[in-house]
Amino acid sequence: MPLNHQIHLDNRPVGEALASNFKLVVSETPALQDGEVLVRHHFLSLDPYMRGRMNDAKNYAQPQPLGQTMIGGTAGEVVASSHDKFAVGDTVVGMGGWQQYSVVDANQVGALRKVDTTHVPLSAYLGAVGMPGVTAWYGLVKIIEPQAGQTMVVSAATGAVGSAFAALSKARGCRTVGIAGGPDKCRYAVEELGFDACIDYKTHADAASLSKALREACPQGIDGYFENVGGMVLDAVLSRMNAFGRIAVCGMIAGYNGAPVPMAYPSLILTNRLKVQGFIVSEHMEVWPAALKELGALVAGGQLRARESIAQGIEAAPEAFLGLLKGKNFGKQLVRLID
Repeated sequence: MPLNHQIHLDNRPVGEALASNFKLVVSETPALQDGEVLVRHHFLSLDPYMRGRMNDAKNYAQPQPLGQTMIGGTAGEVVASSHDKFAVGDTVVGMGGWQQYSVVDANQVGALRKVDTTHVPLSAYLGAVGMPGVTAWYGLVKIIEPQAGQTMVVSAATGAVGSAFAALSKARGCRTVGIAGGPDKCRYAVEELGFDACIDYKTHADAASLSKALREACPQGIDGYFENVGGMVLDAVLSRMNAFGRIAVCGMIAGYNGAPVPMAYPSLILTNRLKVQGFIVSEHMEVWPAALKELGALVAGGQLRARESIAQGIEAAPEAFLGLLKGKNFGKQLVRLID
């Protein structure tokens, strides 16, 4: 069995997360028991939710334990198997964590899923045709419930969730506007992801300025908003929401370092009779098959061409993750774990 390089959470961050919160560990890979498979990870997914897990505080899931491998989605291949439904060479996705290999109990429902890479690249199963894509699908389809001709807005528009949101929203006949950081990301959003417009929040000093830009990009107001950021961005969007608008709350990255993220005008929720609903996509596994089918078709057909930022080697994972939290990534952030 191979030696395994892993990234553990060594200590909890105080305020901003730092590279010193993580530790590289080399361990022996245990021998397989009946029903287990050994997966060599080709890609590791880095996602904003991981920052919340690093805190020992109330959350929708248990905190990441200290001294253990960081949680994370992985895609790779089976290199040894003691399970009759998985063969060497199968391409699979699971929650293998920040490590090169994982030993998986394949009898555990949902622990490992075979994927077809004929028309969809393996890495896409961690992005557009994986958890981020299904996250966009659930927020749009089940919470926002778009109607053709309505206006949809998403923050963090060029990330893995935002790019999938654009394709799904446009497929439903909606005007789709993104909010992203920097002219390159906004240009990519319009020219490659199919957004009707994209606003660079970095050019706006406050919510009032951003709200004015939203008024120009959304002349009919905003009917549906997919929230990834919070803070000033949410304040600006709230001021442009139409009556009976819907807001799907997926993330609040503006507050991931522990600072409060106040809302300037919460009374707008009542004034405009808004629906504001948070959600965790892993609690809605019943929608995954339908969502993955649509997302896979969009990728295979070229309607969803999501960009990827790829760091090389497990040692690069902490810095790549910290960069993700600061918006340094361009598209889905991955770590390639093979040469």
